[in-house]
Amino acid sequence: MCFQQVALNKEALFTDETDSFRFPCEPEEGDEVVLLFRTALNDIDWVYYIEAGSEQPTAMKRTSSDEMFDYYEHRKKAGCDPIRYCFQVVKGNQVCYYSRLGVEDQIPSEGWFLMVPGFSTPDWAKGAVMYQIFVDRFCNGDPANDVVDDEYVYLKRKVNGIRDWNKYPDQFDVCSFYGGDLQGVWDKLDYLENLGVEVIYLNPIFVSPSNHKYDCQDYDHIDPHYGVIAMDGGAVLDSEATSNQNATKYMIRTTAEENLKESNDFFSRFIKEVHKRGMKVILDGVFNHCGSFHKWLDGERIYELSGNYEPGAYVSKESPYHSFFNFQDENWPYNGSYDGWWGHATLPKLNYEGSDTLYQYILNIAAKWVSKPYNADGWRLDVAADLGQSSQFNHSFWKDFRKTVKAANQDAIILAEHYGDPSEWLKGDEWDTVMNYDAFMEPVSWFLTGMEKHSDEKDEKLFGDGAAFFKAMNHHMSRMMAGSLFTAMNQLSNHDHSRFLTRTNKKIGRTATEGPEGASDGISYGIFRQGVMLQMTWPGAPAIYYGDEAGVCGWTDPDNRRTYPWGNENMELIEFHRYMTDLHRSIKALRIGSLKQLLAGDHLIAYGRFTGDSICAVAVNSHENEQEVHIPVWQLGLKSGETMSRVMLTYESGYNVGKLSYSVIEGNVKVLLPPVSSVLLVGNRD
Repeated sequence: MCFQQVALNKEALFTDETDSFRFPCEPEEGDEVVLLFRTALNDIDWVYYIEAGSEQPTAMKRTSSDEMFDYYEHRKKAGCDPIRYCFQVVKGNQVCYYSRLGVEDQIPSEGWFLMVPGFSTPDWAKGAVMYQIFVDRFCNGDPANDVVDDEYVYLKRKVNGIRDWNKYPDQFDVCSFYGGDLQGVWDKLDYLENLGVEVIYLNPIFVSPSNHKYDCQDYDHIDPHYGVIAMDGGAVLDSEATSNQNATKYMIRTTAEENLKESNDFFSRFIKEVHKRGMKVILDGVFNHCGSFHKWLDGERIYELSGNYEPGAYVSKESPYHSFFNFQDENWPYNGSYDGWWGHATLPKLNYEGSDTLYQYILNIAAKWVSKPYNADGWRLDVAADLGQSSQFNHSFWKDFRKTVKAANQDAIILAEHYGDPSEWLKGDEWDTVMNYDAFMEPVSWFLTGMEKHSDEKDEKLFGDGAAFFKAMNHHMSRMMAGSLFTAMNQLSNHDHSRFLTRTNKKIGRTATEGPEGASDGISYGIFRQGVMLQMTWPGAPAIYYGDEAGVCGWTDPDNRRTYPWGNENMELIEFHRYMTDLHRSIKALRIGSLKQLLAGDHLIAYGRFTGDSICAVAVNSHENEQEVHIPVWQLGLKSGETMSRVMLTYESGYNVGKLSYSVIEGNVKVLLPPVSSVLLVGNRD
């Protein structure tokens, strides 16, 4: 007689690196760590713990059960070395494996769980609501520090002050200044606090000649154009000027000790005010390269002509900063043969391998700004993987950077800009986390709009492909430990890519081809709200790019750097963001809960977040037609007869926060989703 074996319930299998399934989830050396693995009740024969490098799997013990699941346990003492592990599940002759990528038929080749004793990310950053500010375009709080017309030359053009706050950025925008400053940010702290912002990420604020300030002129000082100009004077350039030899106004403003000291002191007071409100500040660190204006190089002779500084390496071969740069020939004085990042003369690459002094100087800068009297709460690192001349050196530098920053401020976060696989830097001894392009911005944009993040490409096959969405998300998330994942900066837009609201028009374009007005043609607020729903419910730190919440559109750089539309905001969108940040902040599962894929279909995704009694389910319908969906919330631990409350429904014409109750029937919740909609459901457990 032949008996057919009941299939293993693979959908019930679950574990991850959160403190619901690994505790402590971020262990110290010497800690006893408890690993839990979940299976369906009375469904399997064995669960084995498999450690990389070990010859034999270890059988796990069933230690607890509830009405739906069994929980198997393995205890492990954390040593000093990282531990990679996965699990094997056996039922009769059925065998499968479980890794960060979920259930697999073969022992996984990648995606193993990783435990690094001693590595942790700041608790305040896990799931924190962030807000990115491109300072020149946010708010002008102090007109006295504005860049004035013809103050200096940058990229062979005289700079100009924009008097019309609402003017679209020019295609060549880098020399145009709208007057935004730190006083303007201070003036809007009430607004940010009411929006639910917990962390302010500032684009670079150190002395620099550009409006983006990714070409630092002085790492030790806040730019007085953003801070305080206590001493002014000098002259602007005349109509015939093509260099900065007579830019005496700029020289005084950016090199006078009074201005530099007052600006630093102002920044110290600014951070104290932010901290008093319970918010944090992340600074932008550009350490791969500086700017040609930098006092170490002095490519514009600003410091030579001011008369109060050591000669720059461009000016003299005898400069104390000569070794900070790599020169190709001996043509001094005024040697322009230095290496530039990607060949840009305005972005001289720093030659760390050639100078221990430079190496230590930047480490001191890293510690300075996260220490008293400034006490910034961390660094966002620009083009971090590019620093140095080799991969080996790059990793060595970031290891020392981490030690330095954490010694100065243990709770400071180190968050890097990175495209591609970041796992080599996320092993516990370099970066804490990354700007989450690959495991958030890209998959969200492709699924909801079919557009890549610059609005330069379109792929109809990826638009609405729920399976592709989860495949991309799972693949890229598997390269981050939970601590890195929960602190990753989840953005829909930022200063380098088109505004997400513009991407909802599903059009390829830039300012040069479509004009700035084209950025708002055919946009979909329904898709935009779906993006915010994903942003506020997906693992990580939701990071709003200034103005997104107010309805700002824009093609890619520089059109994405439009001013915040004070007085012309989309108040309905702002109020929607307030609801969403409040839900994100108040529901524990949305900050630190486990993630479970529930549905992946044609223009449909659903997933759950859960930790303890905090349970949520999210469903997104990107189709033009309504869809009835049956969400299998039993996988989150909800039983038939229990209920879930709808706390947010979004659709093309608006959103609804009226609570509706849904019963769990045979493990599912049935929801009718309108066209282009999303819903957030919360389990009712007291």
